[in-house]
Formats: sequence, C-alpha cells, structure tokens
Amino acid sequence: MSVAAVIVAGGVGERFGRAGGKQLASVVGAPILAHTLAAFERAASVDEVIVVVHPERVGDYTVHIAGFDKVTGIVAGGDTRQASVAAGLEVLPASADVVIVHDGARPLVPSAMIDATVAALHGSGADGVVLGHPSYDTIKRVDGDGFVTATEDRSALWVAQTPQVFRATTLRTAYALAEENGFLGTDDSSLVERNGGRILMLLGPRDNVKVTVPEDILLVERVLESRARES
Repeated sequence: MSVAAVIVAGGVGERFGRAGGKQLASVVGAPILAHTLAAFERAASVDEVIVVVHPERVGDYTVHIAGFDKVTGIVAGGDTRQASVAAGLEVLPASADVVIVHDGARPLVPSAMIDATVAALHGSGADGVVLGHPSYDTIKRVDGDGFVTATEDRSALWVAQTPQVFRATTLRTAYALAEENGFLGTDDSSLVERNGGRILMLLGPRDNVKVTVPEDILLVERVLESRARES
C-alpha cells in the first residue's frame, strides 16, 4: 500500500501581514513549512510528499525543502486552495492508494497523529478520515448585518483540522466532479461528502493550529520549545 501526502503551501497569507508570507516565517530556527515537512518525514506511514506552493515562489521554496528525503516534487498551485490540491493530485503517481492532504501552515501536527489518521482509514471502512476536535465554544449563526439568528447545538459540532486522509480513487473522483460542476468546498472532506462519502472524525490535539495571523507564531514557538524540553 502506497501513501502519498499533498502539503498545501500555496496561499499568499494576506491575513498574516508579513513580507514573504507565513510558510517561510522562521520559528525556533526553521521555517514553518520545514517543521511541517519534518513531521511527515518522521511519519512511518508516509511514503512520499508533494509540496504545492505559490506559482511565483517555486524557486524560494525549493531551497527550503532541500534535505527532506520523502519530498518527491514541488509544484505551482492555483488561485484557490482547492485548485492547489488539484495541482498536487495531478502529479501524484497512479500507484498511490491513500492520499493525505495537509496545510503547510500547521507545523505542530505530531507524526504519531499522521500515522493514526492513516490507520483509522484502514480500520474504519470510511472513505476519509479528518483530524479535529469537538467545538468547545458556543457557535452563533449570524446574518449579513451581524445579528444572531440562531445558537447552534455544539454537541454535534466539530472543528476540522488537517491532515485529512482519503482513499486515492475517492478523492480523485470527488475533485473531478467538483471541477465539472463548479463546486468550491471549504476543505477536501466537503468534496467527498458531497458525493455521499462517509467521513470519520478522529480526535486530534487542540494545539494542531493553522498559522493565520502573526499572533499564532507565539503559540507555535511555545509548543515547539516545550516539546524540545520534554524530548
């Protein structure tokens, strides 16, 4: 069984507000993306990794991914995250049985959780497995003017993270149909769900955060430093 990962690092990081974007921002001596790739390098279940980056920065990223043995390619992404994942899927070998999709800006994902997500796919009979956690906050539904229209029942709500793991044929089909129908989902799982796929949520760590704004860097630094002390 072959397991391939698509690491999506193609965004421009508008909300991050720093020159060069978030993926190459240095944290504890290495770029955010390097910490992410290191987790996949250590994951026993992962055979190869494709990195999808901004089309204008392929050269910049090529320098920073050198030395990761499992990285077999770096490709230019599209205008949306969905288009970037599709670009990654296009260069994956046809022999890949399982595809992992992960945000390059989630550098705190433990290698053990990557392996656990892949194992859950094999053991559950599901079409996909999504790492996440229950919503601990109260969720409000708000109209276009900012007024609350409902308070959701959070007991049935989860916050989705990545990695998201799928059977390769299932994900490829979902992406092809989304392209054909002009459907734009908010994550990879939503494309599979749309076609009737069964998705299992797997409990993951809350500190598996996606770096979005500069303040997130502080959390990432503290977690990485804490892990270094404990190792």
